Amino acid sequence: MSQDTQLISASLDGDTDAFGQLAFKYQDRLFNTLAYLLGSQEEAEDIMQDALFQAYTKLQTFQGNSSFYTWLYRIGVNLALSHRRKKKNQPHQSVEIRRELAGEDVESGAEEPLESVLRSERSHQLHQALDLLDDEQRSVLVLRELEGCNYDEISSILDLPPGTVRSRIHRGRKALKALLQPQMDDSITPPDLAEVQQNK
Repeated sequence: MSQDTQLISASLDGDTDAFGQLAFKYQDRLFNTLAYLLGSQEEAEDIMQDALFQAYTKLQTFQGNSSFYTWLYRIGVNLALSHRRKKKNQPHQSVEIRRELAGEDVESGAEEPLESVLRSERSHQLHQALDLLDDEQRSVLVLRELEGCNYDEISSILDLPPGTVRSRIHRGRKALKALLQPQMDDSITPPDLAEVQQNK
C-alpha cells in the first residue's frame, strides 16, 4: 500500500493530520501550475486553497483510478480554467507581476551577468506569450512542458482523450512559437520551456 493510499484511508477515518500531510506533499507543485495558468500568484494561492478544500470534502469520491496527485490536479486546473473564463474581459496583470512569477527582482538595480539578463528576458517573453494562448493550449503546454506531466496524466487531469492532448500540444507549440518569434532580437535565443522551468 502506497503512502498516499495510507494517508487517504486515514483521512477518510477522520484523521485530519493525514490529509494535511497529503496537502503539504503536493501544494507547492500545484501552486506552480496554477500560477502559470493564472498569471497571478495571489489568484493561484486562492485557487489552490479552494482545490485543497474541495479535495478534502470530496475525498470519499476518490476511486483510485488515477493517482491522488492527478485527481487533485484535475480539481485545481478545472477551478483555474473556470476562474480565467470568468475574468476573461479584465485587463492583463502588470509587468511587475509577470516578473515576480518569473523569479525576477523588479526593484533590484544591481548589474546582472548577460546570461542572467537574457534568461530573465526569455522567461518574461514566455509568460507574456503563454497568456495570449487560449485556455486549451495553455493548460496542456503548462502541464506537459513546465510541470513534466506525461500524456496519460494530462489526459486524466483534463479529462481528454490522449489524441486530443497530443493535438493540442502540437498546436500550442506552433502558436507559442509564432507569438514569440516577432519578439526575438537576433542576439537573444528563443526561450526554451524546460530551461525556464529549471530556472524558475
